[in-house]
Amino acid sequence: MKCPFCGYEESKVIDSRPTDEGERIRRRRECLKCSKRFTTYEMIENLPIIVIKKDKSRETFDRQKLLNGMLRACEKRQVSLETIENAIDDIEAIIQNSLDREVSSEKIGELVMEKLKNIDEVAYVRFASVYRQFKDINTFMSELNKLLAND
Repeated sequence: MKCPFCGYEESKVIDSRPTDEGERIRRRRECLKCSKRFTTYEMIENLPIIVIKKDKSRETFDRQKLLNGMLRACEKRQVSLETIENAIDDIEAIIQNSLDREVSSEKIGELVMEKLKNIDEVAYVRFASVYRQFKDINTFMSELNKLLAND
């Protein structure tokens, strides 16, 4: 961190404490050259994620849409809201940790199916039937057979 007084690039941290309910960290620093003290704030950089849809249009990632889709798939199943939210947290973390700022809706759908497969097989099949747009009973049975073969 560059000293605002002398421009020297090395300093030591004297004190750190969270601010804004843990969203930022306030650091008191001391310049190693001129010994003057200054304050810096550190926070997580949240870059928006852009979703590329099937029709090639783009929109910002919407966690609520993901939640609604997973809730629909898990309807009348014994899956807690906490389990669904944890899965969404994992999916969002995977997307955020990738270096891409744009992600296809297909990639998100695959991540959801991967999570649902481990959470509840019925919810997985429900989601897959809508996501993969099963045209007939044969494609539906093919997906069920894949699921049974993995057990």
